[in-house]
Amino acid sequence: MKIEFDSERDLLYIWFGKVGTKSAQTITIVPGVYADFDVSEKLIGLEVLDATEILDKKVQFEVLLPSLVKQSV
Repeated sequence: MKIEFDSERDLLYIWFGKVGTKSAQTITIVPGVYADFDVSEKLIGLEVLDATEILDKKVQFEVLLPSLVKQSV
């Protein structure tokens, strides 16, 4: 995991996968907070816009992830 903060753009990004992995899908969690997924639907990162404002408010959220266990037929 890697955490990056850009103070000029007030942007926080938390990488859960390999840094630089391209996002195939982005989902809005709450306004200003986005979850990025790769082509396998694996969560690769979270992006927080206006991070100092949002984090000061202590925004909490939950993300429902696709099941990691495949069911047998």
